[in-house]
Parts: sequence; C-alpha cells; structure tokens
Amino acid sequence: MATFVLIHGGGSSGWEFHLLEAELRALGHDVVAPDLPIEDGANGLAEYADAVVTAVGAHQKQTGARQEAAAVGAPEDLVVVGHSFGGLVAPLVCDRLPSRMLVLLAGMIPRPGEPASDWWANTGHQAEVDMEADPIGAFLHDVPTALAEEALAKGRPQESDSLGKPWPLAAWPVVPTKVLAGRDDRFFPLEFMRRVARDRLGLEPDVIGGSHCMALSRPKELAARLDGYLAAEQQTAQ
Repeated sequence: MATFVLIHGGGSSGWEFHLLEAELRALGHDVVAPDLPIEDGANGLAEYADAVVTAVGAHQKQTGARQEAAAVGAPEDLVVVGHSFGGLVAPLVCDRLPSRMLVLLAGMIPRPGEPASDWWANTGHQAEVDMEADPIGAFLHDVPTALAEEALAKGRPQESDSLGKPWPLAAWPVVPTKVLAGRDDRFFPLEFMRRVARDRLGLEPDVIGGSHCMALSRPKELAARLDGYLAAEQQTAQ
C-alpha cells in the first residue's frame, strides 16, 4: 500500500483524478488529490507546494487517528504524481516530504532557476507544437464526450502573476523518478516528452496509451501502471 499524492494540471482541480482515485483505492492504496490555489495571482509554485504539503499533513493526521484506533501501523509511503503543470510542483513536494517515488505524468520538467513562464520557449514547445483551437481536440480527444465537457466546465482560471519567479530548487530532489508520457498526447507529444526528459533528467519516458488527460480517458490502465511501479520497486529491493 502507498499514499498517492495527485497534483493536477494548470486550470484544473483535484476532480481530474476522481476516476483514477477510485481505481487506486480498489488496488488498496490511499489517495490525496488537493486543489492548488491557482485563482490567486499572488500564489506561485512555492504556495502551490505549501497547499499540497498541508493537505498531505491533514490527511496523514486523519489517517493516523483511524489507524491508532484500529491499533495498526503508521501511514504508508508517499508517491507524488504531478500531471502536466503539476510536474513543476511535484518535485517541490518531494523536497519537503519523505517520498517513495515521484512520477511525472505528461509533466512539465523544470530546470533549477527556470521560471515557469519561460518553460514553453526554453523547451521549444512554442515552436514545435501546433496547438488546436479546440480544447477537447488538444487535451481530451479520447475522453467520452460528456465527461470531456464536464472537465471543461470544471476548469478554473489560473492567475499567473507569480509564475515569472525562478523555480526554487537548486537541484532535482533525491527520489526515484519516473516519466510517463501519453502515446496519443497532442499537447505534449511523445517525441517532445522524450527529448525534454532526456535533456533535463537523463530519463527515458515510459509510454501509456491516451491523450494528455489519461487520468480521465484510461484510469484503470493508469492505476495499474502506477501500481506496477511500486511492485517493480519492491521486487528490485528484494
């Protein structure tokens, strides 16, 4: 068992993981999926990480109380998953909380000191990716229509006043890291993700079918992949 900390993408909320959360819980894991405080322009990446750390602490306190009442052990290890924009926040959380694993799910991969607002030009995304005007076509093209429309309706405005500040870590946190890219992703195409992951982390991404929002289009497959990372880690440790 692990506790998965799911960090959503830009303009979104923890709701984007509701199907994935159900699948992870069915596999015996726990889940924390907070909303980042993106609607206040005074908040930046550090404040987003603060919100996640606070949510994890509250969850662990609640879980610890339940476990104490049941006379069982402490809460399990954390697996931090950053989707899309959440990839900028997830390493900050791992730097603050002991974490078993970090997974970048079609995630932005920052460099130390790089402002979030500069990431698009620095990675070549602006020049390489021809974005569709239709958000469903760009992000949700394999999500059932009703669910895709619900996802758009639940979107939140993301104020970006503070996103010109440097990414605050001097180095990547010392935690096992996986990059998981969508084979059919139109927003962060597979070859783009491969190049960025190699250049910035020296990692070869794993590949899963699906669009940018595979937590909505392929929750069962994604949960199995995340659970498989833990199984592989345990086998290697034996």
